[in-house]
Amino acid sequence: MALLAPAFTESLDVVSVSAMVRRLLGLGAVALVSLSGCGGVHYAVNANGAASRLEEAKQLGAEQLAPYEYYYAKANLEQAQIEASEASYSDAANFAETAEEFASKAVEISKSSKKGGQAPESKE
Repeated sequence: MALLAPAFTESLDVVSVSAMVRRLLGLGAVALVSLSGCGGVHYAVNANGAASRLEEAKQLGAEQLAPYEYYYAKANLEQAQIEASEASYSDAANFAETAEEFASKAVEISKSSKKGGQAPESKE
């Protein structure tokens, strides 16, 4: 009986390793499918933030007070929407992020101008 035990243990180890590999591959596939859906969520969050900041900038008069920043943000948000419609969510998220950045600059410049101060220099 002692002679059969090592053979039984070896076959059990091979089965265990093979089952573990199948489980890991299954988990990897699930993770891959899950991650592929995250791009749309990331884009949506960035686009909503950019749209809100762009609207705030417009309310503050950024079209006249910070035209470069305002229209650059607007163009990037529009491009983000185009990319998202083509399911290029990574590109869409990047454009939306740039849109939010420039919309925030437009808000800052507009607020500064409304307070009677000098508008900050654009770094672009």
